[in-house]
Amino acid sequence: MQLNITPYYAAILALLFIVLSVRTIKTRRENKVAIGDGGEKSILRAARVHANFSEYVPFTLLLISLLEIQSYSQWIIHGLCIALVTARIIHAYGVSQANEDFRLRIFGTATTINIIGICAFLLLAKPFLMGA
Repeated sequence: MQLNITPYYAAILALLFIVLSVRTIKTRRENKVAIGDGGEKSILRAARVHANFSEYVPFTLLLISLLEIQSYSQWIIHGLCIALVTARIIHAYGVSQANEDFRLRIFGTATTINIIGICAFLLLAKPFLMGA
């Protein structure tokens, strides 16, 4: 089975990763801090948004790709990918704010974790749902 859907969403998420990277670099330059956060909350916040993205997105994309390889419905793959892109944008926006709206952070985190859980369930349930 060929991956026909997930790569496009991976590309969209890669562009978001670049935006978060550039934002972190820009914040470091503005504060003249090369390594660490130098005690600057803005650097810590930008770096954690970037790091959180890089901690969750690759693994989640891997799981979605495995579902696609196993011939799950295109609608399921699109739905999971759209939910992931939406969750990560909302999370990044929410956590990036100096006066953080925790609802956005919770939505982004909970949605991402739920996607991981759904993927795990579908991968484990495949023999029962679609036949071995």
